[in-house]
Amino acid sequence: MVKNSNSKIKEVKKGLYLVPTPLGNLGDITFRAIDILKKSDYILCEDTRVSKILLDKYEIKSKLISNHKFNEKKNLSKVIELLKKGLIISIISDAGTPGISDPGSIIISECIDNNIEVIPLPGASSVTLAISISGFSEKFFFYGFIPDKKNKMEEDFKSLSNLNSSIVFFVSPNKIMKILPEIKKNFFGRKILICREMTKHFEEFIRTDVEKIDTLKFELKGELTIVISEKKIDKKTSQTLDESDKKIINQMINKISIKDIISIIQRKSKISKKDIYNYCIKLKNEK
Repeated sequence: MVKNSNSKIKEVKKGLYLVPTPLGNLGDITFRAIDILKKSDYILCEDTRVSKILLDKYEIKSKLISNHKFNEKKNLSKVIELLKKGLIISIISDAGTPGISDPGSIIISECIDNNIEVIPLPGASSVTLAISISGFSEKFFFYGFIPDKKNKMEEDFKSLSNLNSSIVFFVSPNKIMKILPEIKKNFFGRKILICREMTKHFEEFIRTDVEKIDTLKFELKGELTIVISEKKIDKKTSQTLDESDKKIINQMINKISIKDIISIIQRKSKISKKDIYNYCIKLKNEK
């Protein structure tokens, strides 16, 4: 005899639920996520206007609380008080998994400090989606949004360029053209995947070599997820500049400093700083 799975309604545990929401396509939500959202006493939303589109589609009538980066700290005491009363609260972002470069981490930490149970649900994540389609190493480092301040960006890029793993960034469309030259400078010799409008109608995946990103042309619309490949392992044992190295140096000699050229060449070739420096000086003297 087969038991009816609906004969007993499983009680939902009390606590804070982290509920991933679709990146764009509203069909990319789990049955469990819909069930939890319907049974929540309150839902914390990054932007209630955006969230209502999804919630209305699935007839979710739970009460909403606006919760974004500008008011998350102010919400803390109110949310913790409600949770201590035994209410069920879910937190969602505009898209993807809350707490990952989206509001949520502050409230999650406060719940942990107050011994309030935090229950994560599996679901949409632009990070894992981008890595899965990249074709790069499955070992990856997630950075998040690239900082606005140029000196901080340069400092972090220089440090990250030493990692031999895939690296994932988030970039807003209005900043991408300013960031591409820094990516070229720090990740020369690697491959790059730019993901735009993932799961949406105009979904686009742009693949190229980092040194060719100057030629890229694409519509600056929608948040971008960028994946840089792992370092290319150079198996050559030669300690001298080959023709491809010299060609690269010739292209860069009047654009960036010799110090930066040395750094770029050494990322792809096992050549001494002295040899690269001497070649650069020779070029400058010839011009």
